[in-house]
Amino acid sequence: MSSEPYSETIPVPSSVPFPVELEPPEGFRPEEPASWPRIDGRLAWVGGRLLYMPPCGWMQQGVSVSVVTVLGQWQEERPDFFVGGNEAGMILGADGRGPEGAVWRRDAVFPQTGGYMGVPPILAVEVGGREEGEPELRAKARWYLAHGVAVVWLVLPKTRDVLVVTAGGETRHAVGDRLPPHPALPGLEPAVERFFRQLPPAS
Repeated sequence: MSSEPYSETIPVPSSVPFPVELEPPEGFRPEEPASWPRIDGRLAWVGGRLLYMPPCGWMQQGVSVSVVTVLGQWQEERPDFFVGGNEAGMILGADGRGPEGAVWRRDAVFPQTGGYMGVPPILAVEVGGREEGEPELRAKARWYLAHGVAVVWLVLPKTRDVLVVTAGGETRHAVGDRLPPHPALPGLEPAVERFFRQLPPAS
C-alpha cells in the first residue's frame, strides 16, 4: 500500500512554479512503487528530489490518450515491442520518471518481475501542459538521451507540433507532416495531426 505522509495540503497561488519539491516520506524507496506517496498529481524522482506536478489539464489529457492510441495501434502488428503509457514508470540510474508514452523491445524488459522498468526505452514521449512548456520538455529530453533513450517526441498541444529529439539533433514537425521513422522502430511514422485529433479546431 502506498505511503500517506501528507496529512494536510494547502492551496498555492497559480503563479507558483512547478515542479514543487516534496519531502520524501519515511521508508521511501524510488524503486518500490508501494512506497511512493498517494497524492493527486504526478510525481518524479530526479537528482535525489521528489518532484510534484498537478494533475493534467483537459488538453494534455486528450493529447496523451492520442499518443498512447498511436503507439498501441502500431504495436498491435509488432509483437516484438512493448508500449507503456499512463505515466510509464521507469527507474534509469538513480532517477525515476513517467512519460506519457514509451516503447521498449519486448525482449529487453521481459520477464518483468514487477515495479518500474529498469532499462531505457527506445522512444519516450512527453506532452506539454500548463506547467511544462517547450523549455521544460527540452530539459526532460536531454535527461532521457543521457540515460540511453534513442529518440524523444515532445508533443506540444499549444502550437500543435512535435519536436523529435535524438543525439544527432532535432527536427520540428507541424500538422500535415509525418514524423520521421527511426531505424529501431520500423513503420512508426505517424501523421502529426493524429496527436491533436481530440482538440477543437485551431483558431
